[in-house]
Amino acid sequence: MKRLQAHYLIETGIDPEKAVATMAGEQSTGTFVKIPGETGELMEKYAAKTESMEILGSSPYPSLPFAKKSEGKIHRVRVTLSWPVENIGLNLPNLMATVAGNLFELSPFSGLKLLDIDVPDAYQGNFPCPKFGIRGTYEKLGFDNRPVIGTIIKPSVGLDARATAQQVKQLVQAGLDFIKDDELMGSPSYNRFEDRVEACMAVINDHADRTGRKPMYAFNISGTIDEMLRRHDFVLEKGGTCIMLNLLWVGVSSIQHIASHSQLPIHGHRNGWGIFSRHPYLGIEYSAMSKVWRLAGVDQLHTNGLRNKFCEPDESVITSIKSCQQPLWSPGDRAMPVLSSGQWAGQAFDTYQAVGNTELMYLCGGGIMGHPSGIQAGVESIKDAWKAAMEGMDIAQARKKYNSVNEAFAFFG
Repeated sequence: MKRLQAHYLIETGIDPEKAVATMAGEQSTGTFVKIPGETGELMEKYAAKTESMEILGSSPYPSLPFAKKSEGKIHRVRVTLSWPVENIGLNLPNLMATVAGNLFELSPFSGLKLLDIDVPDAYQGNFPCPKFGIRGTYEKLGFDNRPVIGTIIKPSVGLDARATAQQVKQLVQAGLDFIKDDELMGSPSYNRFEDRVEACMAVINDHADRTGRKPMYAFNISGTIDEMLRRHDFVLEKGGTCIMLNLLWVGVSSIQHIASHSQLPIHGHRNGWGIFSRHPYLGIEYSAMSKVWRLAGVDQLHTNGLRNKFCEPDESVITSIKSCQQPLWSPGDRAMPVLSSGQWAGQAFDTYQAVGNTELMYLCGGGIMGHPSGIQAGVESIKDAWKAAMEGMDIAQARKKYNSVNEAFAFFG
């Protein structure tokens, strides 16, 4: 594919063809009047093109305010636009400005959502992309035949470095594969980043020396670019194996810069994503944004999990998981989906059935820490539930075979 393509769901009260022409003009060569220099040759070479347009139906009322008044029906339309790569260059901020810039403010639209993008072949080899991704994450952990089981340090804020390390010691001794900072934990005065890394990595390195097994801790390095570079280097120096970024707030250029520098997997947290996704006729679908983050170099991407505590429906979660696992060009550029939010042993069965593989992270907070028989049993309940699901057991069979799973269902279910 030679051109960048983007797929949209639009809602408009004017003629759909006129509305789509407005989209294409706004995001390439056009303005509100014909201007000098707008030659046919220039338009042919650089204007956005409408690749397809499908009328899906109509709505009795507009989804969003401040649009132009309807000339009759309010049309709902699926649209695909394309652009020459020359317009954008090897530039992710320009890519986002092209596919998701002023479009959302155009008055003909009472709804507009970017559904997905198709990345042109010219981009292959020109962006960081995941250096580790699914394969590299498993290689660092030393297994690849099941999900990565993990948790988040809680309370989110308030613990000092010593208390954090004590919690990490409990968790790694219980058999967890992965631990992460909460996205709110930066470098407060009572738990400075360097103190936390030093204390936690002392515990993890000691555990690795004794057992030959090194769990992964994703330290939140989010900050200015200079801070993030220094923090990455400090984690690496102390033997750490993962860093975390708050993707929306550090920005795509910062992600790309850190990824080009990084020698560690990047764990991408998408906090704030509801701003872009929650309204069905406004924003960006995860399939589109996750591809941009992967081009920038993110190795592990949050997707939510089934029956999560947020508003995202299960169908959307499954689509997000599969999008991360789908190659851009090759298996090496896939990102590991990170399932979290209200997960416990109970969702393992339908998650496995829906996704069809175990190439994912499964993060449980209360599902591990809140298990009635303690943290060790909480970890065992998650691992045993996934083992049962992979063996084709149903919930009743798993509860009968594994006491930790049975206790989890009795308590959480």
